[in-house]
Amino acid sequence: MSIKSDFKILAIDDEKDILLLLKYNLEKEGYFVETAKSGKEGIEIAKKFVPNLILLDIMMPKLDGIETCIKLRSIETLHSSYIIFLTARVEEYSEVAAFDAGADDYITKPIKPRALISRINSFFKRRFSKSDSSMVKEVGDLRIDKNSYSTYLKGMKIYLPKKEFQLLYFLITNSTKVYSREALLRNVWGSGVHVVARTVDVHIRKLREKIGEKYIKTIKGVGYKFEEVD
Repeated sequence: MSIKSDFKILAIDDEKDILLLLKYNLEKEGYFVETAKSGKEGIEIAKKFVPNLILLDIMMPKLDGIETCIKLRSIETLHSSYIIFLTARVEEYSEVAAFDAGADDYITKPIKPRALISRINSFFKRRFSKSDSSMVKEVGDLRIDKNSYSTYLKGMKIYLPKKEFQLLYFLITNSTKVYSREALLRNVWGSGVHVVARTVDVHIRKLREKIGEKYIKTIKGVGYKFEEVD
């Protein structure tokens, strides 16, 4: 039996046809799949099922995808679950709201099964492949592993949304340099993404709330750098 059968996927969508499409294609690929037709039902199933990956729609009645994602991220056993939004919403503010709620990826409908399967297979391989020690950084009480997008503080796993993780990993990897907000936006968010410099400050603040004040130093009038702590 393929190891994929141990990789659990939960699809949450109020459209029955979408759920059937996802379940058919993912099970055909060898994954263990559960489905839910509402945010509330998805949360209850997720608590028991503890999926590795959650596919989530935004536009659902009563409890929409953004609210559902926030509730899912508040459940300790789901902190390491990878959440992908599958949605017809193409507006930038919807995508920003999704990532702010704790999403790891954002894919617009209509769903292209082969492309989605390829993306999930890639994630599956990363999650189950042998760790590359060069992708693991340890400083003081902090350990960050890019192979599994995991962060540990004093041995305890802490949840970081995708952009917070990428920002921290970039800073720790380039700890000898000071980076301006604009440089961090280019290197972490990318030149094609339109976000304001204030976004960096918000993510730095959130990181400090989770890992403490000592690791990221503010260089007044310049920007930020990662502080090597014994």
